[in-house]
Amino acid sequence: KQWYQRRVRGTDGKIYNFVNKKSRNAYLMKKNPRKIAWTVLYRRKMKKGTEQDVSKKRARKTTKFQRSIQGATLENILAKRNQKPEVRKAQREQVIRSQKEKLKAKKEAKASTKKKTDTKAVRAAQKKISKANTKSRPARTGVMM
Repeated sequence: KQWYQRRVRGTDGKIYNFVNKKSRNAYLMKKNPRKIAWTVLYRRKMKKGTEQDVSKKRARKTTKFQRSIQGATLENILAKRNQKPEVRKAQREQVIRSQKEKLKAKKEAKASTKKKTDTKAVRAAQKKISKANTKSRPARTGVMM
C-alpha cells in the first residue's frame, strides 16, 4: 500500500491521510463519523472505554478572614465588638454631647464678635454722618434738564 492512495484533499484545502480504504471510502461518501460505530468520534460521543471511577472535583470551601480596616487595627475592631451595648451607647452620647458643646461655644463666640462690631451706638453714629452728608449738599429743586 502506498501513501498517495490513502491521501485525499478536502474542500477546505486540507490533506487527509487515512489509515485504510474503509475510512477513506466513508469520508468520500460524506458519512458522519459520529454515527459510525467503529470510529473514534463515535466512541467519544457515546463515552465508550472511559473510566467511570473519575469523580467530580471538589470545590474549596470559602473561609472567613478578618483583617484591619484603614485607620483601625484588628485589635481595636475586636475590642469594640466585644464591648457591652450600654458602654458603647454611653460613649456615643458623650461624643454627641461634646460636639454640641463645641457648636454652642462657637455660636457664642460668633455672637459676641458681632455685638462688638454691630452695636446701637455705631449705628447711631452712622446715621448722624449720613444725615450730615445730605444736609451739606445743595438742594436741586426746580432744575430741569
